[in-house]
Amino acid sequence: MRNVENLVSSKKDLAAINRKNFKLSMIDNDFANLAYKLDLSEDTLMKYTSKLEHTVCELKNCKNCKGLKFCKNEVKGYVNFPSKKDEVLIFSYTPCRFKKEYDKYKSNTVFYEMPTSLMNARMKDIYVDDNARVELLKYIKSFMKDFPNKKGIYLSGSFGSGKSYIINAVLNELSRKGYTSVSIYYPTLLKKLKDSFNNKNESFEQMFNELLNSDLLLIDDIGAENNTPWARDEVLGSILQSRMDNKKITFFTSNFTLQELESHLSETSSSTDKIKARRIIERIKQLSTPIQVISKNLRNWLYGRSSKNNNKC
Repeated sequence: MRNVENLVSSKKDLAAINRKNFKLSMIDNDFANLAYKLDLSEDTLMKYTSKLEHTVCELKNCKNCKGLKFCKNEVKGYVNFPSKKDEVLIFSYTPCRFKKEYDKYKSNTVFYEMPTSLMNARMKDIYVDDNARVELLKYIKSFMKDFPNKKGIYLSGSFGSGKSYIINAVLNELSRKGYTSVSIYYPTLLKKLKDSFNNKNESFEQMFNELLNSDLLLIDDIGAENNTPWARDEVLGSILQSRMDNKKITFFTSNFTLQELESHLSETSSSTDKIKARRIIERIKQLSTPIQVISKNLRNWLYGRSSKNNNKC
């Protein structure tokens, strides 16, 4: 009998402690507002006091959060939020607005062999204090204003001048607005296409269709590949013709001017074909406006800035 009395007494003490803790938590306006919205009895809610406190803490973290990389919550980009089912609370991880935006953006973007810095490139982080970029930045401003009624860009220039970063930033910005984009490092993509074609799997068709049909395409570092008739005529020629026919916006970056690229494309290990090279160049001109940037190498500067969580390029 004594054991039963002790058990009953212990339960009463525990209930009293839970109620006291709940009352103390209700002093916090954020906690009280969440509790009221759940529309459950106090006896039920007080069983979840600690979990609700954790939710409130995460919601407070979200109030002044500036983005996913600053998230302080237990699971990055999520709040462990309660929902009511009958008279029980079920806690599940709910994405925040930054996570929803990120997921939407990621579903619209495809990167082939591109470094993380380019995958995360943002227009607000573009380095603007460089006179060599004036023409380019003016065109980008006009391009964004008149999108989708302007051509892409054939951006040539010196090594490390930020060509790839700038164009990827444009693509990423438009991806966040719902447009699909593909960004490819061209030399490596050719190898992947060739390997998948030789292995007769479905990845060749999938990759090729993405290149043909995305709203925006960046062919990065064109001219750095080993030129072959297959790469020039079957791959590049087909991509450019399809995108030209369907009015798809296409960007290019290269260390070559168009004249230098034409020379590169005309020479293969087996032959010289200036006519086919000229045909490729004419398609590029139809798709893009040539702009050249001769600038200082910003890559070391970028590395130092990125270590301080500032990716200006």
